[in-house]
Amino acid sequence: MDEDIICIGCGAVLQSDDPQKAGYLPKSALEKAKNEENTDVYCQRCFKLRHYNEIMPVDLNNDNFLALLNSLAEKKALIVNVVDLFDFSNSLLSSLKRFVGNNDFILVGNKFDLFPKNSKQSKIKDWMRQEANRMGLYPKDIFLVSAKKKLNLESLISYINDQSQDKDVYFVGTTNVGKSTLINAIIDMMGDIQNLITTSRFPGTTLDQIEIPLENGHFLIDTPGIMTDNQLATHLNAKDLELISPKKPLKPATYQLLPGNTLFLAGLGRIDYLKGESTSFTVYVARNMYVHRTKTTNADAFYEKHKGELLAPPSPDDQMAPLKGKEFKTEFKSDLLFGGIGFVTVPKGCLVKTYTPDGIGLGIRRALI
Repeated sequence: MDEDIICIGCGAVLQSDDPQKAGYLPKSALEKAKNEENTDVYCQRCFKLRHYNEIMPVDLNNDNFLALLNSLAEKKALIVNVVDLFDFSNSLLSSLKRFVGNNDFILVGNKFDLFPKNSKQSKIKDWMRQEANRMGLYPKDIFLVSAKKKLNLESLISYINDQSQDKDVYFVGTTNVGKSTLINAIIDMMGDIQNLITTSRFPGTTLDQIEIPLENGHFLIDTPGIMTDNQLATHLNAKDLELISPKKPLKPATYQLLPGNTLFLAGLGRIDYLKGESTSFTVYVARNMYVHRTKTTNADAFYEKHKGELLAPPSPDDQMAPLKGKEFKTEFKSDLLFGGIGFVTVPKGCLVKTYTPDGIGLGIRRALI
């Protein structure tokens, strides 16, 4: 039986090549289905949703995602953009402004549990709103949550319940922001959704989205993650991504720097201190990420010698773009942003140059802590 087998849940052609793409089924299961000429088969994603109420992330390229967004403008919907608080600017979907139409949209900042415990929610929300407004986006509301720890989910669920009385709720986001983890946490906390999934006919899924029935007759819709090149996460292998991703609240590590000093954040970030007084740079990154201080005159040679070994990630076999820099002058106490890695707090009056591979994820903001 050589012809394609279609998943009876979502309509995707079953394939065993890429677990991240629609229609994935492990090779042994797909071969068994073909040998037995069995056409009543679910892909792994639909199987886990049907039997375990578990959403699996599926990625989508930019063209398909834009087509999906385009269809949203014609529908009555609440749009939920899930963003990574450690890579906010690159996980905020700037293209939303062209497709929201008359619909409301909200921002949900995930991974809030990783911020230091003295972080003020109001400060973080103000910064998110300012950045969104700067990109032409005007969220109706902003929530800070942790999908992993199920932190602050009650208020988000209450909001969704209130706002979905006459519309469906669409969750959108880039890859690696924890969107599917968040939806799984919401399903877990809303018993009524769990019961609807397990007792109703298999929720209507399509190749592009999963529709989860709500008690009020509308749907919570999980759309595939959009892959973008301006996120460091899409350029790292799984092992390196695991290494740079914080697991616990960030603890500050302070380094005393003079102009002419350089800080390396493993092999993925670099700060040259160009001008200012002797001062403290406070680093907020994953606890097992190696930070090294050296003289700027030695920095290039040190990087070339130790990249992929002492300065890892990236791994030696990663095809990573060269470090590219950008200068910043701190007009006030500021956070230097390294999207997907963390941030470094520096005082007012410093001239610095920060680097990442190809300059991905670099930015600055007024200090949040």
